[in-house]
Amino acid sequence: MSPRATRRAPRATGRPGRGQALRETANRSASAVGEALVIVREYTGPLVDRLREFGGRFGEPASRIVSPLGFVVAGTAVLLWILGVVFGWQEAVVGAFMAGLLLVIALLFILGRTDYDVGLDLNRTRVAVGDRAVGAMVVENVSKRPSFGATMELPVGAAVAAFRVPRLQPAAKHEDLFTIPTRRRAVLAVGPVRSVRQDPFGLLRRQVRWTDEYDLFVHPRTTALDGSSAGFIRDLEGMPTSDLSNSDVSFHALRDYEAGDDRRHIHWKSSARTGQLMVRQFEETRRSHLAIALSLNLAEYGEEAGDDFELAVSAAASIGLQAAAEQRKLSVMTQAGPVRTDTGRNMMDGLTRVEGRPSMRRSVVDVVRTTADTVPNASVVFILTGAGTTARQLRAASMHVPLGVRAIAIRCGHGLTAARANIGDLTVLTLGNLDELGLMLRRAAA
Repeated sequence: MSPRATRRAPRATGRPGRGQALRETANRSASAVGEALVIVREYTGPLVDRLREFGGRFGEPASRIVSPLGFVVAGTAVLLWILGVVFGWQEAVVGAFMAGLLLVIALLFILGRTDYDVGLDLNRTRVAVGDRAVGAMVVENVSKRPSFGATMELPVGAAVAAFRVPRLQPAAKHEDLFTIPTRRRAVLAVGPVRSVRQDPFGLLRRQVRWTDEYDLFVHPRTTALDGSSAGFIRDLEGMPTSDLSNSDVSFHALRDYEAGDDRRHIHWKSSARTGQLMVRQFEETRRSHLAIALSLNLAEYGEEAGDDFELAVSAAASIGLQAAAEQRKLSVMTQAGPVRTDTGRNMMDGLTRVEGRPSMRRSVVDVVRTTADTVPNASVVFILTGAGTTARQLRAASMHVPLGVRAIAIRCGHGLTAARANIGDLTVLTLGNLDELGLMLRRAAA
């Protein structure tokens, strides 16, 4: 072995030893840190859980009573007291005393008990857009002592109405009437009525709930069709089709008996005359079933997408109410799913809840496809969409309507001129005003 190789050998064997020592030291340090964290968690975990439970039990009620300004005043009082005690600042002690005095005075304003019997009465819980929703709130002092004046708050949707209740003698009542604006279709949460006590400084606020919450349905505006729906389904109710059936009401012919046929349909006179069993055969009759496909995709409506969508909802509601009045079977489908149509009220409630969506991948073609799959036996399909829907989209949507089913598309847009056109077997109506719906449907039925 050469001397040069002998000198390099210790260096080659020494480097791995130092690296291994460093790795072992790092592993020991990591293990020590991990053990320390486990010990800290064991000791501090219960404390953190208790603090969290304490905050949930007392913090939330305190946040409902103490306003943000009240928390600031309380924190300032504590801070000034600490500074005054630590540094001997008399001014800080005086400031802490004044802040504490403000909190005590505010506390006196919200203390006390008031016994009220509060009644909230809505004249109607379902109104149409533009109708007046009138209600009354009656407050009675049921205690044996005169009550101080109080403020009653009534939440209506996102707004809050405040009513001032004067000083009431025992068994005395105070009534306030109110009107809820119904400019747009919505489901408004009315109530609960709550009494509010608050100090003049706005530091503390105490609320007491007196009534339950009610839902006020502002239904879409509708128009009377004057029986015009009979124009486009008058020839569908009970009319026979070319499909044959073994059980129906429209007699077609007699045929030889086959195994599995219902014996109740055997024509015994013909069987006795021919010497073999003969059964009746019928033609299937079609029962009118209206299907409404309402598109929620706001991209298919005009520049004023919100107003045009409301027009489409109103048109769907008008057709649905007419079908319910004539006791027709009805189905309403949207991209968000079906709308309950077992009663006219449920249908209107469901259409009140639907909302247009500005960014939606599913178009009118998808909702028509879903409608055709869900209601395969429909006799008439109404397609409610906006003026932004192209003829190509309408043609693609009509391709999903089964053969023999009449399809009518209604393009809704405020200010548009009423018109009628045909795209193949699809009748396309342009609706610019809800009052023109009846006339347009009569033209479509002609």
